[in-house]
Formats: sequence, structure tokens, C-alpha cells
Amino acid sequence: MAQPASRLLPAQVEIRAAVSAEASGLLSESARAFLADLHRQFEPRRRALLHRRSEQQARRDAGVLPDFRADTRAIRDGDWRVAPIPSALLDRRVEITGPVERKMIINALNSGARVFMADFEDSTAPTFTNLLDGQRNLRDAVAGSIEYTSPEGKRYRVGPDPAVLMVRPRGWHLPEAHFEIDGEPMSGALFDFGLFAFHNAATLQARDRGPYFYLPKLECHEEAALWDAVLRHTEMELGLPRGAMKVTVLIETLPAVFEMDEILYALRERVTGLNCGRWDYIFSYIKTLRAHPDRVLPERGQVVMSVPFLKAYSELLIRTCHRRGAFAMGGMAAQIPINGDAQANAAALDKVRADKRREVDAGHDGTWVAHPALVPVAREIFDAQMPKPNQRHVSRADVVVDRDTLLAPCVGSITRAGFAANIEICLRYLAAWLDGQGCVPIHHLMEDAATAEISRAQLWQWLHIAREPRFDDGGVIELEGFACELESARARLSVQAIPGQSRVRAAAALLDRLTRADVLADFLTLAAIDQLAAAEGAALH
Repeated sequence: MAQPASRLLPAQVEIRAAVSAEASGLLSESARAFLADLHRQFEPRRRALLHRRSEQQARRDAGVLPDFRADTRAIRDGDWRVAPIPSALLDRRVEITGPVERKMIINALNSGARVFMADFEDSTAPTFTNLLDGQRNLRDAVAGSIEYTSPEGKRYRVGPDPAVLMVRPRGWHLPEAHFEIDGEPMSGALFDFGLFAFHNAATLQARDRGPYFYLPKLECHEEAALWDAVLRHTEMELGLPRGAMKVTVLIETLPAVFEMDEILYALRERVTGLNCGRWDYIFSYIKTLRAHPDRVLPERGQVVMSVPFLKAYSELLIRTCHRRGAFAMGGMAAQIPINGDAQANAAALDKVRADKRREVDAGHDGTWVAHPALVPVAREIFDAQMPKPNQRHVSRADVVVDRDTLLAPCVGSITRAGFAANIEICLRYLAAWLDGQGCVPIHHLMEDAATAEISRAQLWQWLHIAREPRFDDGGVIELEGFACELESARARLSVQAIPGQSRVRAAAALLDRLTRADVLADFLTLAAIDQLAAAEGAALH
């Protein structure tokens, strides 16, 4: 039986970054003991599952394609449903997501969205300052005391009917380099989850608000089962009823689409739905099939939700969720308002409306937006097409999807402009990320780690495994041309007033190294995280 966290004194806990006076209370002795207990209980299992990921990827690199598992057929064929969904989550027609910055939290809670997903993952650069400030901001939001005053003197407060709060911790793959237990970095996922739960779970549970979480980057149901064990253990430690913590799982990896039933089953006491994490899913398609020249994708702008492998993925998700009584959430609209150009802004909003209409017509129960201005746009579409709180009654029994459809390559082209855009997006996002910003407006889109991952993975794929890679004008795609375009973009961005301008050179060096590597790196953020940790460690000393 697990020993209570209060009895496990964190004698071997070391913090490798400066902690502000405002945030120091978050890491009290009891909080550190709780985090140490989570690490000691679950770190060996997490590491074993990450090793399993590597083994599975090696098999795919050797030519074995992903497929539905024979050993879990009984789960897919079984007649079972997830536990009842709490009343607070029965209508999720529009959800807004964003980083854990104080002003963003207030604006998102006031946006009119049904749910706000506070994101410690793809839209937050994991400096220790960002992480602890985010935890403090969320603690204040849960307590009802969060306020913000801008440098211009404008005050922000949460209104009387805020969105329901959900929190996304980091994925299983990311370490928390600033927080070591027994000489090992703690899991970023367990650090984010554990600190939030320790400070807020009892308050939220007393209000019948969970706590609720989004779980990212899962690749198999064993990883979902690990989360279930963590959640159950935490409920026991914090005195919460079993199943009080509810989760929604992002299906944003190609391996996970073949295990959606199994993931729901592993979390059946607490899962409320699955979400189409479309951008990360495209990236995962590239990464998973990185050794398969016949699966090379065209430039990002052509990989839309109507292409066969994405359409099949979203429709299978709807069918699977509704069969099990869970919600099927749609994907992100990343557009942001285009001020000063009414025509361009109208065209961008028309794209959002068309995308949300596609989702609601397909049977999704809700959707995501990245900016408060898009909440009424998305809500208008769902209100008109979905008069009930959700569409779990839409069975989508017409959907028949096999392995080959889910893996079908996408036909298209590569333009010089698309090639250059991938380089620019990578540089601008990486520079901002290295400067501590995880969510960056670029060309009227709110870009986060997922879209940067697509961009750099496509560059690698076109240069390393595409058969006779050519632009649509017949020109050859080669490393020499990449180097020229990278240097041109670096020189141009180095003199522009952009987020992270001082980090453009470092970003260019990292992108160059990753693009020239013989093997596609698993994650951009994992490759760059040492630079963040080193900078904060230097500041500490």
C-alpha cells in the first residue's frame, strides 16, 4: 500500500531554478512531499512506457505499419460505456484554450466559451517562472481572487458566469528539469498535474467542478492506464471521492487513433470524451511514418480536414466516442482578428465558419478556438446546428474506417513559398519559445508548438525521405537551398521587432541541426529544453 505523501519527507528534492517570493508558497514542504510521492510511485512505469514508444517507433522505421491491436479486440467488440458525465460538462459547444498567463486566464474565463483549457503544454514555454506563475494564477482563479492591472491601468476581473476550468499538463515525454527528486528530473506531466491538484482539487470538488483535465500526447492505452492510476492515487491522497477527477483525452498521435476504444476503456470511470488534436496529429503522422517515402505529405496548407486520412480520423473518433457515451470534440481554429483589413478579416472568419460547420454536421459535440473573438463565431454555428447540449445521439454508424484509410497518403504539391513559410514559422516560434513565450501570433494565426512541429518535420521529410523531391515549378528540394533560405530568414528576422528577436540566431542554429540530422527528432521542445534549463540555472548561480 502506498505510504501517505505527508510521511514521505522530500529530503532528496532539489530545485534548480530561482523561485520568486510570490511563488515560493506553492512549493511548501507538504507540496514537495506530495510531488515526491507521485514521482516515486509512478516514474518507473512512465520510463518503461517511454521505452516502449521507442521500440514501437523502431518497428515502424523497419517497415511495420500501425494497425488495430489483435490483443485488445475484446475491448473494441465489447458492449460497455463510460461513466456518467458531470452536469458541468454536458454542454461543451465552444472551448477556448491558451497559456496560463494571468490576463489570458481572465479573458478566457470571461470569453463566453463553455470551457477554458489552461495549457501548461504546447502554448507555454516551460521556464520555471512560467510554470510557477501559471500555477499561482490558476490557484487565484480557483479561489475567485484573480485580478490583473495592465501597464496602462486597465483592470481585469472574472465575471459572474465564467467558463468551466480544465487544465492540460505536459505530455509523458517531457521532463521537469528544474525539479529533481532522488537525483532525477521529475516528469513534467506529474509536476503540472500534481501541483495543481494539491492546491486546488478540494476546492473544485466542493463546487462540483472536478477537477477536470485534458491529457495530451498519449500513444497507447497503457499510457492512459498510467494516468488512471495517477488520478486514482491522487484522489485517495487528497481525500476525494473515487472518480471525482474527470479527463478528456486528446487524440493527437497516429498510434492513438488505433486505440481509441482501449483508451476510453482504460479511463472509463473518469473520461468524458476525446478531442481531435488535428495539428499534432498531422505532425505525428509525419513522425510515425518518417521512414516511409510513400507517406510524404504536401505543404501544410494543403493538408486540410477533408483529405482522406484526416476525415477518417475525425469521423472514427465521433463514432467511437458516441458508441461509448463520451463526447467527440472538434479541433482548433487558430485564426486571430486581422485589425485594419476588414476584407481579410471577413475571409478568415468565413474559413472558421466553414470549418465549424463541417464539425457540427459530422457530429462533433463541440469545438476549440484560440482567441476570444472567435467564441461567438463558433457558438453561432453550433447553436444553429446543435439545439441540444451535445450530439451523443448521433451514432455515425455509417462510418467504416480501416487501417489503410487512416494511413492514406495525401496528394498535393510543395511550393517555394510553402517551403519558405515553414522555415519562417519555425524560426519565429523557436525564437519566441527560447525567450519564454509558448504561444505566438504569426501571420494572423496563433501558433504553438504543434504547428512549429509540423513545419520542421515537413522540412526534414522533404529533404531526407521524399523520392525525387521537387517544387511545383520543377526545382529540386535540397539542403543547399534550405541553407540559403534559412540564412535569408535569419538575417531578415534578426532586425524585425518580433517576439524573441534576440534568440533568432540560436533558433536558426537549432533548426539547422534538426533539419540536417539523419533521424527526425521526436519533439522540437525536447530538443530545445536544455537551453531553457541552462539559462535559468545560470540565473540561479
